[in-house]
Amino acid sequence: MQPLDIRAVDQGEVLILWEDDHRSLYSASYLRLHCRCAHCVDEWTGQVLVNQDRIPANLNLQTFEPVGRYGVKFRWSDGHDTGIFAFEQLRRLCLCPECSVSAQKSSV
Repeated sequence: MQPLDIRAVDQGEVLILWEDDHRSLYSASYLRLHCRCAHCVDEWTGQVLVNQDRIPANLNLQTFEPVGRYGVKFRWSDGHDTGIFAFEQLRRLCLCPECSVSAQKSSV
């Protein structure tokens, strides 16, 4: 699934419009917390290294750039910019009711 548009919106949120007309709205801090780069997750153990308390409450998306045809790299207002979010990962992270129901069904 490919996004058609990615943009920063009010109050530190990121909106992604998908090719199937789905809309995913994420808080910047939620995405930052789910970064899987080597600074945020131990490469050997998988232990999450980023602490939610260290993510600024007023975090915002500054810029983003595509990575190949599979993902996007965000630059956050806290200076972090090493994570690559695959489009598949971003869609799985969607918290809307429709995606939550789909995730529950697929885990059964």
